[in-house]
Amino acid sequence: MIDFSLPPALVELREQIRAFVDEQVIPLERDPRQGAHGPHESLRAELVARARRAGLLSPHAAPEYGGMGLSHVGRAIAFEEAGYSPLGPVALNVFAPDEGNMHLLEAVATPAQKEQWLRPLVEGRIRSCFCMTEPAPGAGSDPSMLATTAEPDGDHYLIRGRKWFITGAEGATLAIIMAKVPDAGATMFLADMGSAGITVERSMDTMDHCFPGGHGVVAFDGLRVPASAILGELGQGLRYAQVRLSPARLTHCMRWLGAARRAHDVALDYARRRQAFGQAIGRHEGIGFMLADNEMDLHVARLAIWHCAWVLDQGELAIRESSRAKVIASEAVWRVADRCVQVLGGQGITGETVVARIFSDIRGFRIYDGPSEVHRWSLAKHALKSGGRAEAHA
Repeated sequence: MIDFSLPPALVELREQIRAFVDEQVIPLERDPRQGAHGPHESLRAELVARARRAGLLSPHAAPEYGGMGLSHVGRAIAFEEAGYSPLGPVALNVFAPDEGNMHLLEAVATPAQKEQWLRPLVEGRIRSCFCMTEPAPGAGSDPSMLATTAEPDGDHYLIRGRKWFITGAEGATLAIIMAKVPDAGATMFLADMGSAGITVERSMDTMDHCFPGGHGVVAFDGLRVPASAILGELGQGLRYAQVRLSPARLTHCMRWLGAARRAHDVALDYARRRQAFGQAIGRHEGIGFMLADNEMDLHVARLAIWHCAWVLDQGELAIRESSRAKVIASEAVWRVADRCVQVLGGQGITGETVVARIFSDIRGFRIYDGPSEVHRWSLAKHALKSGGRAEAHA
């Protein structure tokens, strides 16, 4: 018999994070230190301090830098619980893009780069951004269209270009920049966001409001960085992007699964209490079936996430698995949030509950880190290339 039970240590951690979110994070959800571009720095700092005191800060990061060193399966448990509140991932320091950037730095950075950038990130003392996406005709879903350049200048490089949809840009300390080096190709560079030659032109107005620093437009105009600022090897930027993006897609799934579960719990409670036509509305098939569909979507999304996490824990890159999990989870949690708005009726489109906020925040998940259509295209190409059983046995 296959044992699907969680190890006692993960069960204990799940309950610890659940209690922390309930008692110390959810009460701050209506804190006025939040705006159109995410929680303000003072609120982020308070949340991080609370998680630090609770011993829950950066559970994904390596212990030598101050984290808990959880496996990917362990992260699936912890991140879902953190995602139960829009502020939970901020408190535990597992929100995007910092979480993915920490993973990339752990995998690729030199010891000196880790001390300079990874340690303060893990400790929650600074934030970071990942500068890859560009306005047309630059790189978007197709990274080969990279337009930002890094021209050699002695033992330095001069970076020029423009990026947008750069999550966390406003207020970030570290930028990881993807740029094209002549005769070498896409390369990642590390830079202080306060450097001359970097300008955050504006923050873009978006549906979501949960990411500290919002989503910015960033210009690089002759940014001068030393060769020691190259992250990893020259010309290996696209390969490192996959090192970062496969786990980062999955951790998005984990966090948004927690948010969808929160919306479902709110809708479920309302369906038990609200009366119509002589009984609780959850007893009517129109509402009851939506709640049942929510249960199934949450279950399938969790299975897809856990399977991909297990593959990553075997040391595999899991590009295909992460694409599959990303499509399954992003579309499932969107359906859950949409149904919850419907179950709540008029309240579902107000700020009376957290559901409208989750609904607005969660929609973008079907787009960022690769829209569903791009992942479907990738999965279809793999299926056609690999063939099927009928072909193998023809």
